[in-house]
Amino acid sequence: MHGDPVCRICRREGEKLFLKGEKCYTKCTLDRRPFPPGMHGQARRRKVSDYGIQLRAKQRARKIYGVQETQFRNYFDAAATKTGPTGLELLRRLELRLDNVAYRAGFAASRAEGRQLASHRHLTVNGRPANVPSMELRVGDVVGVRNKSKDILPISRSQEMLAYRPMPVWLEAQANADAVRISALPNREEMETSIEEHLIVEYYSR
Repeated sequence: MHGDPVCRICRREGEKLFLKGEKCYTKCTLDRRPFPPGMHGQARRRKVSDYGIQLRAKQRARKIYGVQETQFRNYFDAAATKTGPTGLELLRRLELRLDNVAYRAGFAASRAEGRQLASHRHLTVNGRPANVPSMELRVGDVVGVRNKSKDILPISRSQEMLAYRPMPVWLEAQANADAVRISALPNREEMETSIEEHLIVEYYSR
């Protein structure tokens, strides 16, 4: 057996990337098998070039946020046109995707589930149905759950996940608890700590 392909990604990286929602907190494969996948995973130790380290950092970020290669490059190119640090701007663009905000708000147990909720029109942005997971949100936007979707299992269950990962301070819960407002841009410490954005900048600056 080759195991769950998503779990193999975390084992290859040597740390939890939280790609599967609740299972990452309760039944993580990495807790039982903290070594790379494959028959020789425990013994495998290879030196990696600077390019390989940079590439791996970029691939890790892509996998965490579930973004395809071309789209990720487009995010980087757009971030590079801004006056602030390119790495920080890149991470903010990833954080402000609709699927990620749904995950951060507790509407979804994982970013993959956030993409499904968006694709199936269970979410709203400023009161209107939204079905584009990659939709880039702005400060002031309100993301909510459609009335007819409030009782579906992923949403009702995922709210329990906030006990494991509290909502970040840049999201402000609304009075009805089925919507959040983006109150500020996320700071670096509020985003994924396992991403080394300076290596991604180095990768694309070669």
